[in-house]
Parts: sequence; structure tokens; C-alpha cells
Amino acid sequence: MDKFFDLLFNFHDYLFPLVQSAGAWSYLVFFALIFAETGLIIFPYLPGGSLIFFASSIAAVNGQVLNIYALLASFFISAYLGDSLNYFFGTKLEQLSFFKKHIPEAKLLTARRFFKRHGGKTIIWGRYLPLIRNFIPLIAGSIGFNFKNFALYNLLAVSLWVFGTGLCGYFFGRIPLVQEHFSTIFLLIACLALIPTIFTALLHLYKQRKAFKRS
Repeated sequence: MDKFFDLLFNFHDYLFPLVQSAGAWSYLVFFALIFAETGLIIFPYLPGGSLIFFASSIAAVNGQVLNIYALLASFFISAYLGDSLNYFFGTKLEQLSFFKKHIPEAKLLTARRFFKRHGGKTIIWGRYLPLIRNFIPLIAGSIGFNFKNFALYNLLAVSLWVFGTGLCGYFFGRIPLVQEHFSTIFLLIACLALIPTIFTALLHLYKQRKAFKRS
């Protein structure tokens, strides 16, 4: 039990050497995770912004483990390519009979009008909404949103998301208190981050039970 708590509250003592020994493979793993989260619609629950923040903090605590410039470049390229792939998948949706059957033309027309008015803002600010951001490129592609416009807005969105989140994580990791208690602080952050998820799950369970009792 003592060993477990030592691992839990001092995981950086084990994680940092592991990441450092992996070398360039670490960047490849980060690349793959962000690419899957942004490009493959079946992985919306993968950590996106939190991974960028956490990895950038590691780079701040120990630059020999991760290089912040290589890290941010990897995140940027993977996110941009992932969104572009997601957009491409969206352009193929209309060819699927399931899509034609379950998505009425009226809803597609409404979506096209919305993206014509607010497409740029949706692509940029939707980037900061977990789960929702995974579907925006797909929807943009499915309704025929101009790819050049999508590519431009996506370039801005990915830049703000990656470099903004990454630099926040980096400067957070430079704080002496964080460096001294890295594992404990990030363990606390992880617990706080789980609260909305747990609350949503409990609320959903409560509504299901309430509906079951009524029936």
C-alpha cells in the first residue's frame, strides 16, 4: 500500500525517466493521440487540451525530458491534419444511405445557413468544447462548407488552441510550487476535472430512474 501511494503522489519520478528513455517515440505517441482525438470521430473521449497542458508542464519542469518547441510543433501538425481528415470524412457522409435516411434535407439546409453565418466562429471557439469540437469538422464537410475557408479558420483555431494551451501549461509548470509538488498538484487537477463528468453521469442516471418510475 505504501508503494502504491508513493507511486500515486510521486508519479513524476517514474514518468519522467520513462518519457526521456522513449526519446522521439514520446512525440510520436503524443502526435497519435491528438490526431486520433481530432481526426477519428470514434475517439472523442481521448484527452486533447488536457494532454497538451500536461505535456507542456512536463517540458517546463524538465526540458531534458520533453522539448517544448518540438512538442508544440507535434501537437499543431497532428491537430491540423486530424481536423482535415475529419472534414474529408464529412464530405463522404452524404453518400451513405444511413445519413440520407436519418438526416432530413431541411436540417441540412438549416446547418448550411448556420455555417454560412457563423462557420468561422464555430470552428474557432468550438475548438475549446470537448466532444463538440470532434464533430465540427465532420459537420462542416457534410454540409459542403468551403474547404479553403475551413482550412483558414481551422489554421487559426488550431494555432490558438495548441499554442495557447501549451504555453499556459508551460508557464504553469515553471511555477516553483508546481515543480516541487508536480504529482500532487496534477493529481488534484485530475480529480477536479472528473467532478463535472461524475455529476453529469449521476444526473443522467437520476433522470433514467425517474423516467422508469413514471413508466
